[in-house]
Amino acid sequence: TFLTARGEDYSQVAGFDAGADDYITKPIKPKVLVSKVKALLRRLKDEEVAESKVKIGHLVIDRDEYKITLKDKEIVLPRKEFELLSLLASKPGKVFKREEILDKVWGNEVVVGGRTIDVHIRKLREKIGDKSFKTVKGVGYKFVD
Repeated sequence: TFLTARGEDYSQVAGFDAGADDYITKPIKPKVLVSKVKALLRRLKDEEVAESKVKIGHLVIDRDEYKITLKDKEIVLPRKEFELLSLLASKPGKVFKREEILDKVWGNEVVVGGRTIDVHIRKLREKIGDKSFKTVKGVGYKFVD
């Protein structure tokens, strides 16, 4: 978050391009600033609260050990498949947009092709089960119980 006296459009764009989540220009009322900080802390806390072990039916995802167990059988997944499964299973039923998946799983590491997510989902379907993943055409994917 940037707190600055510079309110020009190009300064704000530069701030966001540099990775800012928010851009606050002075003068700001103290109560507004405190509310914004509390909102950021809530978001941070929600991200940290993500459990290290997630159990959905017969599937157990252990984020600390990078281990997947399905019906008491360990499944070895490459890192990106693990992270994709972990993301989708973190909120079963929620549709994750393709852009959100790319951002959270691949980030700025490397430029990936448009079909990368589809290939990883196909591989996960083969290993975990076809019925665990639902395609929402034109939007993204969701994990279903």
